[in-house]
Amino acid sequence: MPWVALSLGSNEQPYANLSTCLDELLLRFNDLELSAVFESEALNHPGVQYLNMAVGFTTELSLADLVVLLKKLEDKHKRVRGVPAAPVSLDIDVLLYGDKKAKHNQLQVPHKDLPTAAYMLWPLSQIASKKKHPDLGLSYRDLWQAFDKNTQAIKPVAFEWHGRQLTKV
Repeated sequence: MPWVALSLGSNEQPYANLSTCLDELLLRFNDLELSAVFESEALNHPGVQYLNMAVGFTTELSLADLVVLLKKLEDKHKRVRGVPAAPVSLDIDVLLYGDKKAKHNQLQVPHKDLPTAAYMLWPLSQIASKKKHPDLGLSYRDLWQAFDKNTQAIKPVAFEWHGRQLTKV
């Protein structure tokens, strides 16, 4: 069974939406690995702050079936699509699906923005530090260590889920 890594993000009631998303994922996948939670500015919308984290687990689902499940989870959180300035209740991106490269419709795995997006790379480096990017040949920890931290503002924020401190600040 492949090990999957997701990026979860929200800028609309982010504490509640990330918590309920984690609840739903835990009901379906019982071996969740969780990163800390980070606040960062949206890359395409200056001044809009998001909370982001990474989640890892193993699954028997194909990539196509996983994508369907994740879109339904976004829809359950009332995700608005196709409106550029709309708040984002829940955004779930597949970062990794196993150790290989894969494609499904417009989805590319590893996620195409992974090496250049701090909000994806820092959380992923916490749960997949030794795993290597298939094209770059570097571990995600090494990619994060080499990342130019001056290009994107990102910081850990306190976040508690079911009594568990995900982020210690």
